[in-house]
Amino acid sequence: MSEPLIALVGDYDAAVPAHQAIPLALAGRARFAWLATDTLGDAQMLAQFDGIWCVPASPYRSLEGALRAIRHAREQRIPFLGTCGGFQHALIEYARSVLGWADADHAETAPDAPRAVITALQCSLVEVRAPIRLLAGSRIAAAYGRSPITEGYRCRYGLNPRCAAELLGGALAATAFDEEGEVRAVELADHPFFVATLFQPERAALAGERAPLVEAFTLAARQRWGTA
Repeated sequence: MSEPLIALVGDYDAAVPAHQAIPLALAGRARFAWLATDTLGDAQMLAQFDGIWCVPASPYRSLEGALRAIRHAREQRIPFLGTCGGFQHALIEYARSVLGWADADHAETAPDAPRAVITALQCSLVEVRAPIRLLAGSRIAAAYGRSPITEGYRCRYGLNPRCAAELLGGALAATAFDEEGEVRAVELADHPFFVATLFQPERAALAGERAPLVEAFTLAARQRWGTA
């Protein structure tokens, strides 16, 4: 095969703009397969993939399935991209698996959770485009080659600010921020490519524009594929 194979982890819905955009953003760069979260009973299904993208449109049918895929990407050092819901669940997976916060959860699906890592945003970001400042030297900054950038959102939930300092005090670091300093992307410094964004960079493809972060992700997947 001439292109790497990407697992799109999420519950496909043709009406979701991000799901319409993702195949366009990947066209000519990677092959892909959609994997519904409730089919991921174990990580064996992911063994054939060169990259894992946890896609928008949560809550997912299976939170555990999404977390299992993210953990597999993180531990097996497989290039990973999480956008919107993928960002939210990457934070939950890290909190549970790395920090040992067994009770880390998402306020949308567990409103009474004792430790909600993901909570409602002060201002909903549904169909909003906004400027984002990128951390110099980060992978995301390298992908875009400029800062600030402007990207689109469709979300109501993000990182709980009360958890940010402890959650992002180690290998997982905040690398993009809105104008108020709220975290809009994270990445793992000790991983070949592990980037998660609250915004949806894939949406650029709907306007026929480049999606630089998707390009960087598929390049990392191609590098893995080339050495497999």
